[in-house]
Amino acid sequence: METALTGLTGVRHPIVQTGMGWVAGPRLVSATANAGALGILASATMSPDELRAAVREVKSRTDAPFGVNLRADAADARERVRIIVDEGVPVASFALAPSRELIAELKDAGVVVIPSIGARRHAEKVAAWGADAVIVQGGEGGGHTGEVATTVLLPQVVDAVDIPVVAAGGFHDGRGLVAALALGAAGVAMGTRFLLTSDSTVPDAVKARYLAATVKDVTVTTAVDGLPHRMLRTELVRSLERHGRARTLLRSLRHAAGFRKLSGLSWSAMARDGLAMKHGKDLTWGQVLLAANTPMLLRASMVEGRTDLGVMASGQVAGVIADLPSCAELVERVMEEASEVVRGLPGRE
Repeated sequence: METALTGLTGVRHPIVQTGMGWVAGPRLVSATANAGALGILASATMSPDELRAAVREVKSRTDAPFGVNLRADAADARERVRIIVDEGVPVASFALAPSRELIAELKDAGVVVIPSIGARRHAEKVAAWGADAVIVQGGEGGGHTGEVATTVLLPQVVDAVDIPVVAAGGFHDGRGLVAALALGAAGVAMGTRFLLTSDSTVPDAVKARYLAATVKDVTVTTAVDGLPHRMLRTELVRSLERHGRARTLLRSLRHAAGFRKLSGLSWSAMARDGLAMKHGKDLTWGQVLLAANTPMLLRASMVEGRTDLGVMASGQVAGVIADLPSCAELVERVMEEASEVVRGLPGRE
């Protein structure tokens, strides 16, 4: 199935595995790439040296195209861009809209730039700055998310820009792929569905919690970092929502110290990241500090398997996923189902 996405990135299938922190590491990314989809390596939870090593590991596991996801507002974003260029990574994606200068630097080096956005105006901005495509995430998606459903947001963005648009939020099968293509997308991006594969390094106990969840067990809360965050509703989440602000801020300080040690960032660099996060948003400094919760609480679950101490970012599709295929099996299944759906459409033989 050839689309503008496959033509742009060189992958065989119009499917993207999103860059999930602590989840989208070399094993998952290379398995996705070998299956013919676009795997995206998550770099926000890595130090620059760890990122370079992870890129080289992916390249040792596959000859297929893959990408790296960056935080556009990170203090060391330019250093990470240089790693992408130096290591010959073909695709760069961004969790936030990158600057015009970062886009130009990547494009000058021949890197395909695909920011993730959650609003039409953001898509228009990065398209005007030279982005090659955008991933548009609707409210069904996991992690930080907005309020507009994918089926409403996607057509808005498709009509607003002249670059390929990849749909994210609510996709897990071939029916969703066909629906996205019908709405004008060039492919779909999936996070939770790839997290729930046998190639994912997420501990089995955590995967079991996802598989046991119903659609109603997935919620949006601001209790973790002050911003809307879609995740599984657990006792920890309920506890965070009950706690007072003072207790929450003290916990955030501890987690900030832990993340500083893991990431290798200095306190001044983390402060600059906080300023960048605050820019253009109506956030208090308390909310900015709360953002230090997210990496460490996610790590507790996704790396250490402590569902009692960590949170589990999740798209609503967790409630309809019931198995753990390999990435190869998943991609093959999605594409076969998409073909069957197309053949079954009225008026087609």
